[in-house]
Amino acid sequence: MTLALYLVSGAAVAYFMFHAQHGARGLEARGAIRESLRDMEGELATLTAERKSWEQRLALVRNEAVDRDLLEENAREILGRTHKNDVVIMGR
Repeated sequence: MTLALYLVSGAAVAYFMFHAQHGARGLEARGAIRESLRDMEGELATLTAERKSWEQRLALVRNEAVDRDLLEENAREILGRTHKNDVVIMGR
């Protein structure tokens, strides 16, 4: 009877130890989650820098005195026009 109790309790401990190491929230999953977090933090830094760049460009257009160079650049891009002094590089 005591042998059966030891076997059952040993199996239960082994079951929980296995899942503590290999389970969905185990030690191995923790490393994968940390690596994923590092990747996401890098992506966040990239997106934050891109957003800051866009905010600076928008600030040039939103002010009462619009930046003429930026306005001209946007108008040329939208209208598909070029200036006589522009160099156009044709893609394939």
